[in-house]
Amino acid sequence: MDEQQQHREEKEHNKEKAGTARRRKFQRTRLIPIWLRLLIVFALMAASLAAGLAIGYGVIGDGKPRDVFKRSTWQHIIDFVEKK
Repeated sequence: MDEQQQHREEKEHNKEKAGTARRRKFQRTRLIPIWLRLLIVFALMAASLAAGLAIGYGVIGDGKPRDVFKRSTWQHIIDFVEKK
């Protein structure tokens, strides 16, 4: 019984070694760091917001798409909402 117990323990120990070696072998390296991924996501969000504003104001609202980025346009919208 003692030899069988020792054999089982050796087998388990070898499995643990193989498992850690496997984990180390397949360690994934990131091609794009997390901080760069976040920066890309925020840039894409800003670009889609700008595109949506330009399309909404230019195409749907029958204005010039570049006018949406002017301060006077937004001041007019705020004045209209506040009814000044």
